[in-house]
Amino acid sequence: MRENVIALDYLWGRDTPRRRERLHHARTWQDRFALIDAELSGRFDEGREVEPEVAWAWRQIVASRGRAEVRDLAAGSGWSRQRLWSRFGSQIGLTAKRAAMVVRVDHAVRLIRGHAPAQVAASGGYTDQSLLNHDVRAFAGTTPAVAVNEPWLAADDTAWPSP
Repeated sequence: MRENVIALDYLWGRDTPRRRERLHHARTWQDRFALIDAELSGRFDEGREVEPEVAWAWRQIVASRGRAEVRDLAAGSGWSRQRLWSRFGSQIGLTAKRAAMVVRVDHAVRLIRGHAPAQVAASGGYTDQSLLNHDVRAFAGTTPAVAVNEPWLAADDTAWPSP
């Protein structure tokens, strides 16, 4: 297992064979994403409540398009950095820093469609275009130019609401 890849069996548990079969028979990417959305939504509905401090930190990450600093999130939540790191990770599944990176990369890839990569890197808070390329490759496994045409990008049109 690669460092950033989680096996489907681990995520879905004993129902993995049934869910794989359903995904296999789905005819389009839209149908596949709908199945995954239904699965994740069901788990969300069954899940425990997220602490208000964690929810606040997530909203700050999304509103800042991934540019929020963990130290500022910790100060704003009233928690230490260590506590925020631990609680955010246990309730969201990623550390606050990693979640911010995901949001930041997602936003940058969306902007590349109509802008020069260097301009996107600068407006996204990257010190240079090579760091943007590095992060996109780390999360998407491809270059920014290829990532803009990936079907997963279209699936998230409602994930990050416009401020």
